Amino acid sequence: MTDFAYGFKKIVSGSLADVEGRVREALASEGFGVLTEIDVSATLKEKLEVDFPPYRILGACSPAIAHQALMEEIDIGLLLPCNVAVYRGGHDGETVVSILDPEKQLEITGREDIYELAADVRTSLRRVMDNL
Repeated sequence: MTDFAYGFKKIVSGSLADVEGRVREALASEGFGVLTEIDVSATLKEKLEVDFPPYRILGACSPAIAHQALMEEIDIGLLLPCNVAVYRGGHDGETVVSILDPEKQLEITGREDIYELAADVRTSLRRVMDNL
């Protein structure tokens, strides 16, 4: 797993469809569901007639954690869900999984109680990566 300025990613062996299925299972094991799905490649093709390698964005959410965050600050919904990108890697048979770091995402609230919640989410999402 590699950390970068606003997230972490991992190169996983397998097709995009296979790895996406594994990501969904790993998210579910941590209490997350996928609320949104964006097929970036299909959208770019449809809207701009641009060919782009397979790239999907999954909006992952833990209902219990989202509820807790919304109870703390109603406008936190602007920062939800947690985005997970799944895209074709640089070599055949490789797929990249990249997750937005919830600590980075939620630090803009300036609230320490939200930082603690974000740290818990980060721990869960790193376990998702470890289980791929």
